[in-house]
Amino acid sequence: MKRTLFNDGWQVRQKVNPFAELGGATVPYEPVTLPHDAQIGRDRDPSGDAATAYFPSGAYQYRKTFAVPEEFAGKRVVIEFEGAYRDATVHINGAFAGNRPYGYSTIAIDADRFLEPGAENLIEVETRNGDDSRWYTGAGLYRNVWLHVGSELHVPATGLRIRTPEVDRTEAVVEVEVSVASIRPRRATVDVEVRIVDPDGDEVATGTVPVTVEANGTSVSRQRLRLASPRLWSAETPDLYRATARVVAEGETADEAETGFGVRRLQVDPVNGLRVNGETVKLRGACIHHDNGILGAATHPAAEERRVRLLKEAGFNAIRSAHNPASVALLEACDRLGMYVMDETFDIWTSNKMPHDYSLDFPEWWERDVESLVAKDFNHPSVILYSIGNEIPETGSSAGGLTGRALAEKVRALDPTRFVTNAVNGMLSVMGDLAKLAAERGQGTDDSAGINTLMSGPGEFMNQIGASPLVTAKTAESFGVLDVAGMNYLDARYAMDAELFPNRVIVGTETFPTHIDRNWASVLEHPHVIGDFTWTGFDYLGEVGIGRPQRLADGEQPTHAAPYPWIAAWCGDLDLTGGRRPASFYREIVFGLRSAPAIAVQRPGPVGATVYTGPWTWSDSIASWTWQGHEGDDLVVEVYSDADEVELAVNGEAVGVQPAGAGNRFTAHFTVPYAPGTLTATALRAGRRAETHELATATGEARLSVTAGVEAGDAGIHFVEIALVDANGRVFSDRDVEVTVAVGGAGELLAAGSADPAPEAGYAGPAHRTFDGRAFAVVRADADSWIEVSADGYATVRLPLAPTAR
Repeated sequence: MKRTLFNDGWQVRQKVNPFAELGGATVPYEPVTLPHDAQIGRDRDPSGDAATAYFPSGAYQYRKTFAVPEEFAGKRVVIEFEGAYRDATVHINGAFAGNRPYGYSTIAIDADRFLEPGAENLIEVETRNGDDSRWYTGAGLYRNVWLHVGSELHVPATGLRIRTPEVDRTEAVVEVEVSVASIRPRRATVDVEVRIVDPDGDEVATGTVPVTVEANGTSVSRQRLRLASPRLWSAETPDLYRATARVVAEGETADEAETGFGVRRLQVDPVNGLRVNGETVKLRGACIHHDNGILGAATHPAAEERRVRLLKEAGFNAIRSAHNPASVALLEACDRLGMYVMDETFDIWTSNKMPHDYSLDFPEWWERDVESLVAKDFNHPSVILYSIGNEIPETGSSAGGLTGRALAEKVRALDPTRFVTNAVNGMLSVMGDLAKLAAERGQGTDDSAGINTLMSGPGEFMNQIGASPLVTAKTAESFGVLDVAGMNYLDARYAMDAELFPNRVIVGTETFPTHIDRNWASVLEHPHVIGDFTWTGFDYLGEVGIGRPQRLADGEQPTHAAPYPWIAAWCGDLDLTGGRRPASFYREIVFGLRSAPAIAVQRPGPVGATVYTGPWTWSDSIASWTWQGHEGDDLVVEVYSDADEVELAVNGEAVGVQPAGAGNRFTAHFTVPYAPGTLTATALRAGRRAETHELATATGEARLSVTAGVEAGDAGIHFVEIALVDANGRVFSDRDVEVTVAVGGAGELLAAGSADPAPEAGYAGPAHRTFDGRAFAVVRADADSWIEVSADGYATVRLPLAPTAR
């Protein structure tokens, strides 16, 4: 089928009661280009829900008028929504055409029966959200929409599927499955021609078979083609082939379909761990939510590409799509750039976590939503694991065992080439049995000890429970239905399960960022533990402030969520704009990917204040040696290094040597009086000076620096980095100003913001305050256009933007 984007020409508004409209209470539609997040531009409610970043719930109406050519008559026309959040309903020319409760599944509407060729047609979509998620979801038509048009004999949108059942370094067999659908009233015989080209564009295999298709039926063609000396796909060598299937009827091309794919072989066992093309791989994983920071949930392919690229540059080789199916754009970026993916189905089965969540729809829709996930993922070599759930309370029960088994077997029936996991939280699996556990540990009926343990160290509390015989017994069936046991905050089980369950393979599906040193050591030590996925790789909207340091007054208790205007979780290695935080450089060192030390300086704070840091909390530090007004004040300097020791020097004078390396959790601490200039850390290996890292103070007059970049394959979206810098480009991280972003020509400002986890302003307007001296904007440039950035007291910067290349 011929596929074209269907993103232009839409309008949107908040839903209006039709009876109110009869009374004259109209709300105008606003023009919009998809993908679009209907929630991100709304005013937040300080008394709202911290889980969803204080954004209000709502219902939204989209509509689009479009001309249907006469030649569409007699053809198959499908309108595909890659995602609509959520409870979407679709009407075409006033007739109900379809619906989908789950906000992350594809909606494919067979539209031809509703369309009027040769006339203007109207499509209307309604979506709604509220009290249905534990994090910010966004709302509306937040992913791409496509128009598919096929002849009477055609390949459906997901009708070309590729497997590589036999792979080694000398040859591979590629199995090409082509579905041919007919809307003819009579039987037809066609030829299905398949062509494969290698990553350089050279033809390497072809095949043709005749296929007979029944009237208004579908037939499947399957061809096995041999590749000599295949170029194998992996995260290190992401080589992609392309397959084209052509349907030839009566000597004419009736339809054509094309897809990319990778040639690779997956194996997993408790002795060799995970193997890709015969080589053992340890997953350096990042959990990510689906929002793109200041863009909200709007899934611009360029933003997904940028996010994957930045995560890979930070040392990750795997992504977990927590806790819902990943976008097509994300998977395509992972295929191209080389990133393994664990694609997750659901955060809820039948036990609800929010009043109006997916548990209301799970019994009726789960099979169709699993089918949608697998159909989306099938040709993407980056996807190596399917996760059938996240922290599902039912996993500690026999009923959960039945559901988990049904899910796992459904996935295997659809795609036996990948592995099935489930992100199980042992504590949640036995929530109903905690009183029994307390009694076993001698705590009696007074749960104050458990509460105190939880408040002083929730990570250890979860590990204590997770390692208990109760969890061992209760989760045995849920783990038993899986190929790989996914464990959230259950690293205490890694070693013990090697003895208790010698055939069990484990992946840390969610772990605390502050535990990465010990967790990664355990991953390397135990072959049956195939990787670690931190919470989180990229900061996200919602669950506000779970990673914030809390300065507490005497007697004050820490809280899980932060008050308004907090908007972000503040627990990502990368911040909302993609900037690397100190934890990211620490992790890179722990992974063995960075030999140079990394310096972070704790922000000055009240002397003697009690600071609570939870297991998702990194120190309140940044990589800066610019602290005007604090000259002479003692600052705490953290130096991360795998070296035996590190030396710290200020302006060339050594101030001390401290042990580092694995024995000291890869961190050396120094207390240093602040003096402008340079701060230098030197790794000492066996007493010899080795690698260095230096921070230098920004000095002199500050100016605005504005740079814009695009991602490969989409020059229409520009990512604009704004900073207050000195003549040498050093950032004044100790001062912030409000900047205003103006876009001229045919450009459009999509978002303006910063990494600030608690901003006063939203992201939809042109003005935003810098954070640590930096701001960020995203611009769509549909033709020659420019961006202008201004701030009081600074010279305005105007930057031309290249025209769109689509």
